[in-house]
Amino acid sequence: MLSTLRRLLQDVFGAQYGGAHQERLSRAFGYADGYMRAMLDSGMASRQELLEVVVEERRAMLRGPDAVPAIEEALLA
Repeated sequence: MLSTLRRLLQDVFGAQYGGAHQERLSRAFGYADGYMRAMLDSGMASRQELLEVVVEERRAMLRGPDAVPAIEEALLA
């Protein structure tokens, strides 16, 4: 399930940083958000685990471990 979430997040960040139209961006965010909600509600992942995956995928999209330290600190606090 985490691999599916990673693909959804890659789509989200690709759309976001690629300048996609609002419709595509909203749809991508909706899919990822719904998938994470289902994982939380079913107990398959904790909030912390999901946040860590989001940070990892955002870092990968921005190409660098130091690209988003402020976001990581805020999300993982």
